[in-house]
Amino acid sequence: MTNSNMISDKKELSPEQSEELLRTLKARFEKNVNCHKGLEWAKVQAKLESNAEKLWSLNEMERTGGQPDVVGHDKETDEYIFYDCSAESPKGRRSVCYDCEAWESRKENKPENNAIDMAASMGIEILTEEQYRELQKLGNFDTKTSSWVKTPANIRKLGGAIFCDRRYDTVFVYHNGAESYYTARGFRGFLRV
Repeated sequence: MTNSNMISDKKELSPEQSEELLRTLKARFEKNVNCHKGLEWAKVQAKLESNAEKLWSLNEMERTGGQPDVVGHDKETDEYIFYDCSAESPKGRRSVCYDCEAWESRKENKPENNAIDMAASMGIEILTEEQYRELQKLGNFDTKTSSWVKTPANIRKLGGAIFCDRRYDTVFVYHNGAESYYTARGFRGFLRV
């Protein structure tokens, strides 16, 4: 079920990989100042450098096309919040059904993976509908694709799952059977560091 390239037992980057990822994240941070007004890169970097596993998770987000960026700071926990900020649903995370139960329910033509397990293997969580709407305030995302979002238990219990996209300058929430998967639907994640 799980693509072996997606999961690694080693959840730590080499010094070279860490340096390259930090350069990429810093450049994105500086390019998109509207996403994190009042935050300083030096403080974000210090947090990242002291947490190898979270840096590994950010690298997984980057590697699968998510283009993670800081979207906020939780003052109570002193954590920086990263969302996948790629214009479209991350390419390396598309064509997945919602969760393992949905994957197992398919008798044939199973997708390679599912959004919930894939996110967990990356050390991240998928966005909730509320977080997805927050992201859409920062720009126009998923104008050609869609992204699974965390589905309320009552909907999931009945076999459904929800996803979002942006069309006609409006964010829409839709439903599908959780076992469905499409080449233009992936998922966006978040990480607290």
